[in-house]
Amino acid sequence: MIAIVIPFYKFTFFQETLESLANQTNKNFNVYIGDDASKENCSDLLEQYKDRFNFVYKRFEHNLGNTSLVKQWERCIDLTTNEDWLMVLGDDDVLSTNYIAEFYKHLPEINKNNCNVVRFASVTIDNRSNQTSPLFTHPKIEKATDFFHRRFTNKTRSSLSEYMFKKHAYNKYGFYNYNLAWFTDDRAWLEFSEFKNIYSINSAFLSFRLSEENISRANFKTHEKEILRLAFFKFITLEHLSKFTRAQQRFLLLYYEQIIYKHKKVSFNFWLFVFTSFLKQCYFVQSIKFTRRVFIHLRKNDH
Repeated sequence: MIAIVIPFYKFTFFQETLESLANQTNKNFNVYIGDDASKENCSDLLEQYKDRFNFVYKRFEHNLGNTSLVKQWERCIDLTTNEDWLMVLGDDDVLSTNYIAEFYKHLPEINKNNCNVVRFASVTIDNRSNQTSPLFTHPKIEKATDFFHRRFTNKTRSSLSEYMFKKHAYNKYGFYNYNLAWFTDDRAWLEFSEFKNIYSINSAFLSFRLSEENISRANFKTHEKEILRLAFFKFITLEHLSKFTRAQQRFLLLYYEQIIYKHKKVSFNFWLFVFTSFLKQCYFVQSIKFTRRVFIHLRKNDH
């Protein structure tokens, strides 16, 4: 059984989200709507759907998303019962009508491959629900680290709503509480999958809405997001570098290096870690070039 968790706050596109659930060809799911003390009342709208799919609605007394989106997700997930699979669906995102049906169609193969994380194809849409991107599809079975590398070399996209994940993986690792939940889902797919395989379903898709109400929009808290980028890539590089291929490690080290320069966080420990990491992968010339770049950076910032 699937638990579809909706942390509700914005009413604007909520009916489209609910309609996509009501139109599912397979209704073998439960919906849990956690109202984050929204100023917009959705009770009349929900009344229209009470006989169209199973849902539980809970209005929380205090707004939590303003201080921690992750904590809001968590208390909404706490509403679920004995479902084996979870998904967190944005209150403005839309599922294709065969979304749930395709999950169950692929479930035997998902279980056969011991995948804790399932990803669907996706498109982006705008305020008018017009499609603004091509359909993003993925290899059916892909190592989480390979997907991560594609994601951060701009070869694909990713958002929270297009994933399902096993509840036991969530219970084991949880969502890391980054501010704005920025990079929280990227970290989750690595940890929930235990850096192993992600299973993809390309025969159904999520429409992810990019609007002026979405935190993913350009120019929204960009400085804060860059600080979070540093924290996230520091974690990945320092804690999990060895899980990536040699070429991917090189990319991560170079990427992390540029973030460090941008935030002026050069230190001896930073130099030692990156230098020795290049050496371990036999990037001898790269380690020398890196040391030279560090000295140049330090000299520039001394003036």
